[in-house]
Amino acid sequence: MNSAASAPTGAPPAHADRVFTVRGLTKVYGEGATQVRALAGVDLDLSAGELVVLLGPSGSGKTTLLNQLGGLDIPTAGELRYRDTDLTHATEEQLTHYRRESVGFIFQFYNLIPSLTARENVGLITEIASHPLAPEAALELVGLGARLDHFPAQLSGGEQQRVAIARAIAKRPEVLLCDEPTGALDVKTGIVVLDALERANRELGTLTVIITHNAVMAEMADRVIHLSDGRVQSEHRNARRAAPSTLRW
Repeated sequence: MNSAASAPTGAPPAHADRVFTVRGLTKVYGEGATQVRALAGVDLDLSAGELVVLLGPSGSGKTTLLNQLGGLDIPTAGELRYRDTDLTHATEEQLTHYRRESVGFIFQFYNLIPSLTARENVGLITEIASHPLAPEAALELVGLGARLDHFPAQLSGGEQQRVAIARAIAKRPEVLLCDEPTGALDVKTGIVVLDALERANRELGTLTVIITHNAVMAEMADRVIHLSDGRVQSEHRNARRAAPSTLRW
């Protein structure tokens, strides 16, 4: 990593605001001979403003963990707390409120509505959020201020993913969860998308968690967590965050 090109780390201090507390988190699918233990006792804490990269091979539990953090699924056992809210025993109504108010999701595929412009796709979220960014401001933040009225078919893959990022951050979520956000993109376009994520994390202070197979992305994180066989195998904190533009893979 070229330290001269690195951005100062945004790592929170030791007393930082804890957003998630995870203890012994376990998720089991199926029963008997078909039983799969996707998470086998995960312990971790995630704090406000961090940019965290979760690394691990397929089947390591990355996506399952992300789904737990996002309230898309509930644990089989263990403790999962968001602030003072116990997500382990939350009702569906409580989880729906949590997802709507506190979490933004970004997936590998963009899921934009083809008949709506970039501005209108983002506006779908701002209509239901309690204190949103204006769609124009969210799109400007990801570098698409000049593409507001373009339809998805008029945008490149990287631009469509940046619209998806703008849509996710427009409701000002405290948590941004990203599942292989560059998985469908070439390297050059992927770096542009990572730059948009890094800027949103830095300027909005959103706890950002990115899961990926790509170990190079670890250099842009405050903290890197390695998962294997449903457990946290190791974690480390970078002394400095690398600027996405310096990444090579």
